[in-house]
Amino acid sequence: MKQDSNDTSNLLRRIADALERMAPAAARQIDLDGADAFIWRPRPGELVPVPRVNRVDMTLLKGIDRARDTLLENTERFARGLPANNALLWGARGMGKSSLIKATHATVNMRFSKSGDKPLKLIEIHREDIESLPELMALIRGYDLRILVFCDDLSFDADDTSYKSLKAVLEGGIEGRPANALFYATSNRRHLLPRDMMENERSTAINPSEAIEEKVSLSDRFGLWIGFHRCSQDEYLAMVRGYAEHYGLRLDAERLEREALEWATTRGSRSGRVAWQYIQDLAGRLGVPLAPAEDGV
Repeated sequence: MKQDSNDTSNLLRRIADALERMAPAAARQIDLDGADAFIWRPRPGELVPVPRVNRVDMTLLKGIDRARDTLLENTERFARGLPANNALLWGARGMGKSSLIKATHATVNMRFSKSGDKPLKLIEIHREDIESLPELMALIRGYDLRILVFCDDLSFDADDTSYKSLKAVLEGGIEGRPANALFYATSNRRHLLPRDMMENERSTAINPSEAIEEKVSLSDRFGLWIGFHRCSQDEYLAMVRGYAEHYGLRLDAERLEREALEWATTRGSRSGRVAWQYIQDLAGRLGVPLAPAEDGV
């Protein structure tokens, strides 16, 4: 009888060990007071602190005054516990969409630090991890902090169904978006889905209008649509001059403008990103180091 009892105990122990190995690892709780920004890693389900966010100063973002004011106002309301909207920043490449989000986060925190209020947290989720967004929202739901969840370059390709996770978190689903979280995204597409995908849905469906409705309604979940358009020559040169002055790059004004325009011509476009790339080239030629934590739009 004693041998049978030992065999049973050993069997139960092995079963318990096997079940423990099969169980998913518990998400590691992060002290959100340890940093202002984090990156979400769905496996193993943790928030990785970012000691220093790669951002540019708000004053260096030129030609987007209306977008800046709209996003700042919305973010400040949210940080104060007032109603605010999820925001989709869409439009031309290189015009400062992601830079504006990061600069807005820094600006709001700077204003709040003067009044002693709790800082606003920023969590970046990568596009390929968007299916884990409900898991992230569940993790941060219980924190007594205001949190911006940010996804850069968000878009969906044909046969990609992960957009349904985003729809459920933003407005749908039983739980919906946590009251302490706001979702900001950037995209080159206003509707987040490629036009040919939407047109294909329309042409092959029994009821085309209903088939396309689900695809288009994703963008409708964002209360704010903030458009970014290609800049004029004057706006482009203002960006270049702003960077040059900020970093102390000494060059004759006429030569600076001539070189900057030539640089834009070789790139085939004018944008904040192109202006920053020219500034990097100029700084290298002049032997002037640029702050490593600063980056272009």
